[in-house]
Amino acid sequence: MAIRDAFGLTLSGATEAGLTPYSQAVRELQCFIGDPVASVDRAIAEDPGFVMAHVFKGYLFGLATEREATEVAKACHDAALPLAATAREQAHVSALGHLANGRWHDAGGILRDIAVDYPLDAVALQTGHQIDFFTGNARMLRDRIARALPSWQGDMPGYHAILGMQAFGLEEMGDYALAERLGRAAVDLEPRDGWAQHAVAHVMEMQSRQRDGIAWMRANPEAWTKESFLKVHNWWHLALFHYDLGETDQVLALYDGPIYGERSTLALNMVDASAILWRLYLGGVDAGDRWAALAANWAKAGAGNYAFNDAHAMMAFVGAGLDAPALTLLEAQREAMRGSDDNVAFTRDVGHPLTLAIKAFGERNYAETVRLIRPIRAIAHRFGGSHAQRDVIDLTLIEAALRAGDGALARALTADRSMARPDSPLSALFSRRAADLSEN
Repeated sequence: MAIRDAFGLTLSGATEAGLTPYSQAVRELQCFIGDPVASVDRAIAEDPGFVMAHVFKGYLFGLATEREATEVAKACHDAALPLAATAREQAHVSALGHLANGRWHDAGGILRDIAVDYPLDAVALQTGHQIDFFTGNARMLRDRIARALPSWQGDMPGYHAILGMQAFGLEEMGDYALAERLGRAAVDLEPRDGWAQHAVAHVMEMQSRQRDGIAWMRANPEAWTKESFLKVHNWWHLALFHYDLGETDQVLALYDGPIYGERSTLALNMVDASAILWRLYLGGVDAGDRWAALAANWAKAGAGNYAFNDAHAMMAFVGAGLDAPALTLLEAQREAMRGSDDNVAFTRDVGHPLTLAIKAFGERNYAETVRLIRPIRAIAHRFGGSHAQRDVIDLTLIEAALRAGDGALARALTADRSMARPDSPLSALFSRRAADLSEN
């Protein structure tokens, strides 16, 4: 008799012995806690023919945005291909193949269709949601989950994760009130759900509710940090609130502690480290030797695999004053643009001009920074990330316009930022600087 999961979905090649660690891996990913790779490896050891275990492991590595991890994802796809599978599982194998070969949009499309037919397929929903994030597809971040949500009930395992994903999608589409309500409901159901915790933080970031954000993140950090592989990103969100308030000492303390005290070599963690240091760099804060340590790890990571990462690597190279790895990165991007995967467009449309702009800013060529960023500002979502993450592009553009002495542009940019974030102390500071510029 075929094994079925708690939602009645057939799991080909599985036994009860393999299903237990597989289900644990799914739960761990839904909260971003523990070690889902180790859990799914136990499932594969129990049941080598368990096709969804191989696929799930491939998804974990395929979403890591790192070259070596991508090779593991390809190996998982190869292992899954010959195994017995249902039509649903075969579609998952196909989606993994696309993801492992950098065809993010194709993978997301297949997972979208799986979830339409099987709205209780939590793996399809979560993997697709992450792909929507990495491709900057705000509409699908919301709609992919919204389509499935009516099929879910509050007593189903993992319901909190569905609410948390829906909350984040709503936030990225600007529906802040409902996003916060669903995000808080998800955390109430499962306090360790780091994604739901982060969805509420996003709402508060976009609404410039810095004090609310600090209170939200500091209320129960034990819950969202314990064994969490999303904790660095959530600490980064706390640092953003302090940054907007001008509390530089708090930002540096968070950087030296939970954000980058351990000097992680994972790209997702290095992105957060670069992003917060670059914000301080724009404000003229001396980060000391922090840049050098971060840049050394970025240099080991390589470039040209995912454009969003490349831009953050360039921040580190500029901050550390390292020209050679910066030039190597730009050449890797040029090579990437000769490829055939989705990163070609990520890099061509946004990543490469932004990376050049960051380098120009470091060279104090502020007019060139402005020239490069202005055309990509409205399409920056194409290379992934969230509104909060991509805000660094606007911050760089505004600072470059101010330093270039372009009073008209500076006033225009600060006016639209003040409209979007009227309660932001940083917005007010930019506006004062733009006004002072026009008077001189």
